[in-house]
Formats: sequence, structure tokens, C-alpha cells
Amino acid sequence: MGISIKPKQKIKYRIRKKINGTPDAPRLSVFRSNKNIYCQIIDDVNGVTLASANSKTLGLGSNKDSAVAVGKLIAERAVSKNISKVVFDRNGNLYHGRIKALADAAREGGLKF
Repeated sequence: MGISIKPKQKIKYRIRKKINGTPDAPRLSVFRSNKNIYCQIIDDVNGVTLASANSKTLGLGSNKDSAVAVGKLIAERAVSKNISKVVFDRNGNLYHGRIKALADAAREGGLKF
């Protein structure tokens, strides 16, 4: 008997092997729950969260509109800290729906990835 790993966890491990946040291009990590969506910009070399945003503090639900609002907010906070280039970490989620809406809004806000 071996330890079973859920499929999403396997995808997450596979993604994290390939991407790493540096001071020049930190990692934009997205977490999606049933009720809210959270994202943070992380410098993995120093182990520091540089900026974060979520739909819970905005008082929004869990739909595409809230993801767009969070994407714009994280881009605004990143640009204010002179961060323009990031590496996108979808955290094992498929790139569609709320994840894609957040990424597109962050790109419109001035982030490049």
C-alpha cells in the first residue's frame, strides 16, 4: 500500500517544480475556494509575500466579477510596489473560468506574465 495523492495535488506539484518566484519576477499564486478567491505575489528566494488581494475583504462572492475585481486590485498593488513582471501559478486549477478572469484582469492592470 502506498500513499495516495489526489490528482489536483499531483498537478500542483508538477507546476511548482517548473516555476519559482524571484525578486525580478515574483510568483502570482491563486487560490480558489468555493466561496472566495485569493491571490498573492510571492518572492520565493526570500520567502516573502509582497502583495495580496482577495474577494473576502472586498465583500464579493465567488463569481467571475469578483475574480476580475481581485485581479485588478492585485495588479494595482503590484504596480505601486514597482512589480511589473510576474510568473503565474494557477495552483493546480484549470486555466478557465475564475482563474482566467483573474489573470486577464491582472494583465489589463499592467502585469506581464
